[in-house]
Amino acid sequence: MSIDLNEITALMQLASPALPIGGYSYSQGLEAAIDSGLVKDASTAEAWIKDVFLGVFARSEAPLWLLSYEAWASKDVDAVNKLNEYFLVSRETSELRSETEQMGWSLFQIAQSLGWGGESLIQLATIKPLSLLTAHSYACFHLNVQAKNGLAAYAFSWTENQVAASLKAIPLGQVAGQRALTKIRLLVPEMVEEAEHRAKSGLSMIDNFSPMLAILSSRHETQYSRLFRS
Repeated sequence: MSIDLNEITALMQLASPALPIGGYSYSQGLEAAIDSGLVKDASTAEAWIKDVFLGVFARSEAPLWLLSYEAWASKDVDAVNKLNEYFLVSRETSELRSETEQMGWSLFQIAQSLGWGGESLIQLATIKPLSLLTAHSYACFHLNVQAKNGLAAYAFSWTENQVAASLKAIPLGQVAGQRALTKIRLLVPEMVEEAEHRAKSGLSMIDNFSPMLAILSSRHETQYSRLFRS
C-alpha cells in the first residue's frame, strides 16, 4: 500500500505545536479542574483528559469537524457557515468561545499567507467570526488530507495541548506526560469511529452536555491565579 508523503507532512505541520495559532495558552477548563482539586496528579489528569476526549470531544466537536469537512468538499459554503455558527453557540463560556475564535483567526492568517486553497480563501474570509474547527477542516481539505486523518490530527493537537497544560499546572514530569499522551493517543481510532457514526445522523446526534466542564470553565474566568487563558 502506497503512502502519500505529502499528506503525512501536511498532517505533521497542522498537528505541530510549532504551528503559531496560540494553542499553548489555553487549557479548556483543565486549569480550573486542577485549582478545584479534581485533578492533582498523573492518574487524575489522565482520567480527566480521557473523559473529556471521549465524553465531550468525540460526541460534539469531532462529528462537527467531519460535517464541516464534508461541506467544504461539497463546496457548500452556506452549510459551512451554519456549522461554524452552531459550533460557536455551543461554546458554553466566553473563554471557550474566545479561544476557538482566536485560534481560527490565526489559522486563517497562516492559510492566507501560504495560499492554502487559492481562490477558496475568499470564501473562508467571509466566515466571521471563524472557529478553529472550521478553519482546520478547510485547511485539511485544501491540503488534500483525508477526513479521517485530518480529524485524527485535530484530535492529537487537542490531546497534546491538554497534556502540556497538565505538565505546567500540576506539574507533572515529562515521562508521566508522555505516558498519558500515549494512552489517549491510542483512543483516537475509537473517537473517530464515534464521530463518524454521529456525523452520519447530522446535528441530531451532536451532544456536548458537560455541566462540570462548563461550571469549571466559568469559574476559571474569575480564578485568582492562572497560567492559561481558558
